[in-house]
Amino acid sequence: MRSALPLIGLVAATPATAQSVTLKPLIDARLRYEQVEQDGLPLDAEAVTLRVRAGVQASHGPLTAIVEAQGNLAIVDDRFDGLSGSAARPLIADPENVAIHRAQLALTLPVVTLTAGRQRITLDDERFVGAAGFRQNGQSFDAVRAEVAPLKGVKADLSYAWSVRTIWGIDGAGARQRAVGGDNVFANLSWVSPIGTLTGFGYWVDQDEAVVQGYRLSSRTFGVRLAGARTLGRAKFAYQLSHARQSDMGRNPNDYAAAYWLADVSVDLNGPKLGIGYEVLGADTGAALTSFQTPLGTNFKFQGWADKYLATPPDGVRDLYVNAGWSWKAIGPAKGVTVQAAWLRYESDRLTRHYGDELNLMASAKLGRTTASVRFADYRATGFATDTRKFWLQLDWTL
Repeated sequence: MRSALPLIGLVAATPATAQSVTLKPLIDARLRYEQVEQDGLPLDAEAVTLRVRAGVQASHGPLTAIVEAQGNLAIVDDRFDGLSGSAARPLIADPENVAIHRAQLALTLPVVTLTAGRQRITLDDERFVGAAGFRQNGQSFDAVRAEVAPLKGVKADLSYAWSVRTIWGIDGAGARQRAVGGDNVFANLSWVSPIGTLTGFGYWVDQDEAVVQGYRLSSRTFGVRLAGARTLGRAKFAYQLSHARQSDMGRNPNDYAAAYWLADVSVDLNGPKLGIGYEVLGADTGAALTSFQTPLGTNFKFQGWADKYLATPPDGVRDLYVNAGWSWKAIGPAKGVTVQAAWLRYESDRLTRHYGDELNLMASAKLGRTTASVRFADYRATGFATDTRKFWLQLDWTL
């Protein structure tokens, strides 16, 4: 499998004088407590994990190099982490890890930015391609990327990734490998129109590892997305509309086609916030992995924090959600204080039936360089999976 590590030598060989190189340290840490109760399993899960990323960004004229390592330590480890631990406990997918998270070299010119090496790639809302930032190990790509802005408001973004560095870390194996090789192509073309940013996209996901679902996650996806906002007095309205079509590709033994739909609107009243949305990941025949899949997306952000729909069920999923929250610029020494709640109702796309309902709650605030947050998810199953409750306490610190 090809690696981005030789890039470090390339960075070191870049001609530059000491006086002309600008160095910026990159350090962030996250301490998290996670607790999970899941019906059907005899034991609960608890974990306290500490994730630290450290590296350096070096800039010289149009060149920027980043080398960043990460480590994840389990301080309390009463869980199944996906690779080890008792499967009698629920999954908390943050295995211990030490790895190079990023090793990239970027060339920035007036019209184009070229990036090569191990890098994070996040496109649009990360529904299809993202960094899986909530998980301690995250997701990065060994890739080359070109971002071209030939005209004001127009941008083309094209990436080729030959390896996906997964959240499973250096001990990843079998269906949960540390890296998944393949020939992945991500293409976006966006235009900032008077009514919002209009984006056309095509994603070719090719996974060469037979042990990862027997190639059944290889697919091609084409779609369009509109995201915009409007201000009326003190109120700010935001909206998203998206549609995509996915079909099998390469060595995928399934022959399928499935649709994706999203409609989302929200209003921010300079404090209180309200929103409603409807998302559909469609189904085809009802066979496993013939529904719309998003294996490279930041899936924790979507369809509830209980993580019941990370892989789309064979009959697809329809998600109706409403959310409400309130934010304050400051309360005493705390900055950016936010509370929010969301209720989600899940149904199948094919043979429409009720899957379950979920409640998500969160509060967060920032003190200096530290952000503290608390989350809760309560999934009540009706026709899919089992009742699950999750609780998180988290501290994030960034230099």
